[in-house]
Amino acid sequence: MLNPIVTGTQINYYFVCKRKLWLFSHNISMEQYSESVEIGKIVHETSYERKRKEIELDGIKIDFFDKNKGIIHEVKKSKAIEDAHIWQLKYYIYYFRQLGINVTGKINYPLIRKTENIDLNDEDIYHIVNICDKINEITSRETPPDVINEKICKKCSYFELCYV
Repeated sequence: MLNPIVTGTQINYYFVCKRKLWLFSHNISMEQYSESVEIGKIVHETSYERKRKEIELDGIKIDFFDKNKGIIHEVKKSKAIEDAHIWQLKYYIYYFRQLGINVTGKINYPLIRKTENIDLNDEDIYHIVNICDKINEITSRETPPDVINEKICKKCSYFELCYV
């Protein structure tokens, strides 16, 4: 079985914050102390309960899979960092297709009752390979990237590591 070059979480963090990506990749985890992460877990656990079965394949965790339609579903609490969500799901689609499993994807936002259909094209594959290379470059550094000082930082589970 293929081992993923990176995880879906790393793809997500690449789009959110390179420093967070580095810290997470070096096993510095602050998610267990975050109210925002806790709310996200509750949304995951209480949405789509009848359909929901988290699946883990080679370290890739997806929220649930509709095997009849070949659709990977990711459940997110808000669209605040939508690009990160989209690329995380595109990475999952890419990975499954590398295994010979033809799938598409949907991002489900139950709190706002929206669904986004996600697919993968040749240009996306090029970007995913490039993103994985950049993630490996960032995570192999001796020190984390600089703080980004963005609005999103205030709600980040790593806030105290960056600003206190």
